[in-house]
Amino acid sequence: MGKGGALSEGVLRKIILSYTYVAIWIFLSFTVIVYNKYILDRKMYNWPYPISLTMIHMGFCSSLAYVIVNVFKMVEPVQMTRDVYLKSVVPIGLLYSLSLWLSNSAYIYLSVSFIQMLKALMPVAVYSIGVLLKKEGFKSQTMSNMLSISFGVAIAAYGEAQFNTFGVVLQLGAVCFEATRLVLIQILLTSKGITFNPITSLYYVAPCCLAFLSVPWMIVEFPKLRDTSSFHFDYFIFGTNSICAFALNLAVFLLVGKTSALTMNVAGVVKDWLLIAFSWSVIKDTVTPINLFGYVIAFMGVGYYNHAKLQALKAKEAEKKAAQVDDESGKLLEEREGEKSGRKSEADN
Repeated sequence: MGKGGALSEGVLRKIILSYTYVAIWIFLSFTVIVYNKYILDRKMYNWPYPISLTMIHMGFCSSLAYVIVNVFKMVEPVQMTRDVYLKSVVPIGLLYSLSLWLSNSAYIYLSVSFIQMLKALMPVAVYSIGVLLKKEGFKSQTMSNMLSISFGVAIAAYGEAQFNTFGVVLQLGAVCFEATRLVLIQILLTSKGITFNPITSLYYVAPCCLAFLSVPWMIVEFPKLRDTSSFHFDYFIFGTNSICAFALNLAVFLLVGKTSALTMNVAGVVKDWLLIAFSWSVIKDTVTPINLFGYVIAFMGVGYYNHAKLQALKAKEAEKKAAQVDDESGKLLEEREGEKSGRKSEADN
């Protein structure tokens, strides 16, 4: 095969790998969400202890991350001072623990499909908090798009057959805490040149989450578990569930590392539609036409938001390339002028 054929094979292999990473992430994300719903829902496995489940995840993931970083040394730890850890990582760990606690709690009260619809508000929360903390500039066009997403989610909520106010408050709280965490990562870590991959993130953040969650767990869930004499720890259920949660973090590392964060956003939209279809067809959750109409509006708003981010990213990359070309041209011109000056000096001599 010629050079062109070899190039085509290389491109084809890259495309197949990219789609494989996307498929793995969608499958694992889908599995973790449905598995958590199965464990927590009173009509299924009936173990309504979201703090305990989150603590099991954090304990398992932080232990494995410790082994990967310190024993097998497959990932290099991030260099940071104790001061940076306490002022930057600990607040992010607190927000992450609250986000996970509330989002897992919502599965007890809401359907999987409706939770995915409410999660469409994430860009709205991230942008709004970014503006409040002066990380993002206010743009009327972007805010109009955010309002259209909110309007779509409001219609979806209006059409929800199994609407539960407390469950909605829990999920919206989880969205707000997660959005604040994402903005603070940029302010407290990225601005200082500190970047985490999913493994180092678990290595540093998961122990914080475990510590923070232990406080409400002692007050809210421990007394109930202590009094439930019939409960026996199911190693298979909680073990496989924790493995799926850890594998999802590895899949995020692969997907973002081998493709891009935007690819994960687009894959996330596909996953949401699959979850809504699964929730309706298998779990038999009620999905009304008003639900779908509202989510379609929100989906279009999120799609436009991702498109705008992609265009901004392309423009930024184009500016960088143009600046590099200008620098190279300037250096080349200086070299030529230097050569001319040298030749002139030789001629004068």
